[in-house]
Amino acid sequence: MPGPIKVELSISARNYRWSTLRSDLVAGATVAAIAIPQAIAYALIAGVDPRFGLYSAIVITIVASVFNSSSHLINGPTNAVSLVVFGALASFDGRFEAYQALFLLGIMIGVIQIFIAVLRLGDLTRYVSESVILGFMAGAGLLIALGQIGNFVGATKKGGGDPSVIAQTWAILAHGPPLNFYAIGLGTGTILVVLVLRRLINRYRLPKIDMLAGLIIASLIAAYFGWSVPTASGKSLIATVGTVPAALPGFYIPQTDLGSMSKLLAAALAISLLGLLEALAVAKSIAVYTRQPLDYNRQCLAEGVGNLIGGFFQSLPGSGSLTRSAINYQSGAITRASGIFCGLIVAAVVLLGGPYARFIPRSALAGLLFITAARLIDWKRLAYTLRASRFDAILVAVTGLTAVLVSVDYSILIGVALSIVLFVTRASKPSMRELIVTPERVVRERQPEEVRAGRLLIYDLEGELFFGAAPELDRYLADILEEADRTGYRHVVLRFRRARNPDAGAIEHLERFLHDANELGVTVLLAGVRPDFLTILRNVGIYKWFPTDYIFAEEDLMFSATLRAVRYANQLASQSGESKGADEGDTKTVPKEGEEAIYYLV
Repeated sequence: MPGPIKVELSISARNYRWSTLRSDLVAGATVAAIAIPQAIAYALIAGVDPRFGLYSAIVITIVASVFNSSSHLINGPTNAVSLVVFGALASFDGRFEAYQALFLLGIMIGVIQIFIAVLRLGDLTRYVSESVILGFMAGAGLLIALGQIGNFVGATKKGGGDPSVIAQTWAILAHGPPLNFYAIGLGTGTILVVLVLRRLINRYRLPKIDMLAGLIIASLIAAYFGWSVPTASGKSLIATVGTVPAALPGFYIPQTDLGSMSKLLAAALAISLLGLLEALAVAKSIAVYTRQPLDYNRQCLAEGVGNLIGGFFQSLPGSGSLTRSAINYQSGAITRASGIFCGLIVAAVVLLGGPYARFIPRSALAGLLFITAARLIDWKRLAYTLRASRFDAILVAVTGLTAVLVSVDYSILIGVALSIVLFVTRASKPSMRELIVTPERVVRERQPEEVRAGRLLIYDLEGELFFGAAPELDRYLADILEEADRTGYRHVVLRFRRARNPDAGAIEHLERFLHDANELGVTVLLAGVRPDFLTILRNVGIYKWFPTDYIFAEEDLMFSATLRAVRYANQLASQSGESKGADEGDTKTVPKEGEEAIYYLV
C-alpha cells in the first residue's frame, strides 16, 4: 500500500472542501467499477439472483458508510459471507422460499451484530494481534491474485469442482481452454497504463484516477476493435462483465415463521461473527497506514445496521470488502463519503447504464486486482514483524498459510483464536509511574502534588508489552510527550526494568514515540532494558538511527542501569545549559569535575 494520506474523520459541510469531494468521488467511482462485477459474482456464489448482490452493493454500502468508524472501509457482498449464505439456503426448497430466507437471514444477522455493538463486545477485537492482520493481508493478497488468473488469461472457471482457489487456478492453467491473447493483452496493457499513470500522479500531485482511467481505456479499446461485441455465434472474443438488470431495490418485508428462523439461527450467528471479524480485520489493516483511531463497537453497529436495512431491501448479506476497501484507499479516498458515492454510482449504473457493462473486459478488471493484491502486501513491515520475535513470525505464518491453503475466513478465525490464547496466558495491562530524584539523592515514586527538583522527567513502565497493551502503551507515551511539552523538560529517562515480553507491535509503538520525541527536541534515554527487549531492538535495526549510548541495558546487577541513565541525562542537561526546575537538590545530582561518583537508592 502507499504511504499514509490525510484522513478527515468528519464529513460535516464545514470542513468538507472541493478537493476532498473530488478525491472521494474519484475513489467511489473507481470502487464502483469493481463492485458491479463482484456483486454479480458473489450473488452467483450464494446461489441467488445477481440483482440481490447488486442491491447489496447499493444499500449496504451506503448505509454502512454513514455509520462506519473507518474512513476507507467499503461494505457490501463478500466472498466469505456468500459461501456461508449458500450453505444456509441449501435446506430451503423452491426459489421463493429461498429468497424469503435470504432476506430474513440478513435481518437476523443485522440484529445480532447490533446486539454485539450494544453490549460493547466489539472492544474484544482490540486483542487481535497486528501480526494476524499482516498474515491475513499477505494471504488474502495472494488469493486475490490467484483468483484472477483465469479472468486474466481469458479462461474463466465454469463453476463446481474443488472450491480451493489453488486447485481452480491449476485446473484452468493445466486443463482449461487455450489462452486468449486478446484478454492477456488487454489485462497487461491495463496494468502498464495504471502503473504509468500512478507515477505521473505522484509526481505532479494529480487526482488519483489511474485505476478508473485504466479500466475506461481498456473498455474503449475492446469496444473499438469489436473484441467485446458478440459475434454470429453469440460469443465475444473476450469475456466481459455482462448485462446488468436496470432495476433498483424496493422496501420489502419477508415472510417469517419460527421454523425458518430456527433453521437460519446457526448460520446467522456464524455469519454475524465472521462478518464482524472480516470487516474489523480490513479496517484495522488500513488503519495501520492512516493511523486513524477506530471505534470497534461503532464499526459493529455499522455492520449490523447495514445488514438489517439491507434485509428489508432485498440485499444479499454483506461485510467489509478487502478488495474494494483496498482500492478505495489506494484511489485516494479521504472520508466515508467515498462509500456513499460508490453506492450511488452503482445505483446509477444499474438504473441507467446496465447495458454498457457488457463492454467492460474481465481481463482488465483482473489487471486492476493484480495491482491491488501487490499493494496489499507490505513487504517492509512484514519483514519487520518476522524479524521481531518468534511469536510474531508464527502468527504471521499460520494466518497467511491458512488463508492460502484453507480459506480467508478460517485464517481470521484461527488467527483470532491464537491471539486470544496468547492474551489469556500473557495478558497484564502495563502501568506507569513517575519517579523523581529527591534532595537526599534517592530515586523513588513521585507523590501527588510533589514538586519536581531536577532537569529531567523519569518514568517507570511495568507490565506485559504485547499487542493487547498497545492502547495503554500509546496513552502513556503520549502523556510523557505532553508533559515534556507542557513543562519544557527536554530530557526523559524511560525505565523498562519491569517491562516484560515485548513484541513487534510494542516495539513499533516505541519507535514511533522516539521519532516523535526527537521531532519535539526531547532526548529520551531507555534504562533497565532487559536482554530479550535488547534483542528485539537489535533485530529491528533501531541502532541504525537511535544513539547506542542512550540505551542502558540491565546487565550488571551491582550497578543500576537506571542510576547510570539518570546521571547521564543530568550531564546532558547540564551541558545544554538547562536550568528549568533546578534547585539545590538538583545541583547535587550532577558530580562536579574531580568529584567521586554519586550513588542513588532506587
